[in-house]
Parts: sequence; C-alpha cells; structure tokens
Amino acid sequence: MQYTSDPQFLLMIFILPGLFGVTLVAEGIGKVMNYDGRGWIGIAAGSLFITIIIIAFFFISSSI
Repeated sequence: MQYTSDPQFLLMIFILPGLFGVTLVAEGIGKVMNYDGRGWIGIAAGSLFITIIIIAFFFISSSI
C-alpha cells in the first residue's frame, strides 16, 4: 500500500515533529539571548531532532 502520499501521514511524520524541533531551537536561542548557558542544550537537541526528520524524509522518499 502507498501511505506516503497521504497528507495526514506527512503531517504526522514530518510537519508536527519538525515544528517541535523548531520550537526547541527557538527556545534555546531565547535562553542564549538572555545569557542562560542552558540554551545551547535546546539548540543542540532541536537541531538533532530536525536532522533526524530530514534523514527520515530522504529514506522514505528514496524508497518510493
């Protein structure tokens, strides 16, 4: 079956986790701008999360 073209599948797998990753990065940037050193953890975690999502997208799109 071909589920990868279903909009709900794409929303659930890529867009919602991507927004979560962007939120982590933005929160980390906000903390770093307020001189809180813990913001780098949020930036690193969000960037890793977004990178994993991009890699998963390429794996799924190459299998079609």
